[in-house]
Amino acid sequence: MQALFDDIDLSGTGPLYRRLKAGIRAAIARGALEGGAALPPERDLAVRLGVSRVTVRRAIAELTGEGILNRRRGAGTFVARPAVRIEQKLKRLTSFTEDIKARGMEPHSFWLERALQPASAEEAEALDIAPGARIARLSRIRFADDRPMALEYTALPGDILEAPAAIGPSLYAALTERGIRLQRADERITATILSDEQAGLLEVPAGAPALAIDRTGFDAAGRAIEFTRSFYRSDIYDLVAELTYSEEG
Repeated sequence: MQALFDDIDLSGTGPLYRRLKAGIRAAIARGALEGGAALPPERDLAVRLGVSRVTVRRAIAELTGEGILNRRRGAGTFVARPAVRIEQKLKRLTSFTEDIKARGMEPHSFWLERALQPASAEEAEALDIAPGARIARLSRIRFADDRPMALEYTALPGDILEAPAAIGPSLYAALTERGIRLQRADERITATILSDEQAGLLEVPAGAPALAIDRTGFDAAGRAIEFTRSFYRSDIYDLVAELTYSEEG
C-alpha cells in the first residue's frame, strides 16, 4: 500500500481534490490498485498525503459517483471491478444458478430474508391467493464468484414452502426435491433506477440503472407457485430475445 501513496501525484494546478481524484484514477490505471482492492481509510489517506479529510472525501465521492470506486457500508471503499457483460437469452426458463455455472463462474447467495409472512396485496394477486395469506418470502443478493449481480425478492404460497429458512443455494432444486416443478412463467421486464439501499447491496453508484424483472411461475396444473421481482445490474446484463418472422399479420 506504500506504493499507492508514492504513486499519487498531487502536482499541477486546479483544486486539490481534483488533483487527488486524478492521482487515484491514475494509480488504478497503472495497476497500483486492482479491481476489488480496498482503499485506506480517509484519515490515513489525508495524513499520508498531507491533505485535509474534506479533500479526500470529495475526491472519493466523485470517483464513487463515476463508478470508479464503490462504498460498502461498514466495510470501506473499494476499487470497482471491470464489468463483464452477460447475455441472458429469453427463449427458455433457466435458473440463476444454471446461467452462472454455464458461464464458468460460481454462483452463491447472501440471504437477506427467509421467513413466513402475510402476503401483500400485490403478492396475493400474483399468486391468486387471499390477501394476508401465509407466504414464504425469500430475499437475497445473487453473486457470480464474488461479484454481486442481482437482487431477488421471491414469494411462494406457504403450503408449498413451509420452512423457507431451510432453503439452500438453489430454490428450484429445493422445489424439485419436493415434487414441485416450474413449467412456464410470465415475465415483465422494465428499466428502473436503484434505490440507495439497493445500489449499496449491488456495489454500484446510487441511482444506477437496472433491469427490473417480474416473474410469475406456474406448475403443470396452471397454479401460480412463484412470484419473483429481480433487479439486475444493467452494466452487466443484456437480455437477448430470438424472434422469427411470420407471414401472418
